[in-house]
Amino acid sequence: MELRKRTDKIRKILRTIYPDVKTPLRHRTPFQLLVAVILSAQCTDKQVNRVTQVLFKHLKTPADFAAASLQTIETYIHSTGFFRNKARNIQNCSRKIISDHDGRVPRSLEELVPLPGVGRKTANVVLGAAFDTPGMVVDTHVARISRRLGLTTHKDAVKIEFDLMKIVPKRAWNDFSLHLIFFGRETCAARRPKCPQCPVAKLCPWSDKTT
Repeated sequence: MELRKRTDKIRKILRTIYPDVKTPLRHRTPFQLLVAVILSAQCTDKQVNRVTQVLFKHLKTPADFAAASLQTIETYIHSTGFFRNKARNIQNCSRKIISDHDGRVPRSLEELVPLPGVGRKTANVVLGAAFDTPGMVVDTHVARISRRLGLTTHKDAVKIEFDLMKIVPKRAWNDFSLHLIFFGRETCAARRPKCPQCPVAKLCPWSDKTT
């Protein structure tokens, strides 16, 4: 109960700082969002948006990616890093969507996760941003900050996800994930967190605060 109350206070502060949160990844369709999230692994959202601005002018649908050569896809996404693996995953994912889901991005975690290149994090981003379905996204920022705030003791992303789901109301899962992601980028960085300026410092039990 105490952990839940402290989490509620943290949520309230972050909502004040980030009142209107949504994924920074630009997209027009659930499928384009799925592709963008796959590309965002080990790459900044800003760079992904630069790439997809060109990519989606040429390849827009699962059928487009399924029919394109891997070399073509690789050429467009090269600057996102790990481009060969990403291109292969995107193409195989597209073909799976066509063969198993009539060309439409599935709307459940259970159907999204088996797709090539899609894990729980990617699935939850798509569910929340494309279908307004509650999902707790756990990326490196969420994992790091959750441990620092004492909301979990785990390092495994799935265990962290379930810990957070227990203490955050379901309706707030999507927003809370984004709040922590934005907060991690601006304040609670991995190497040089701005603890003296941190708005939730009094609610944070992390012992290695910077001064």
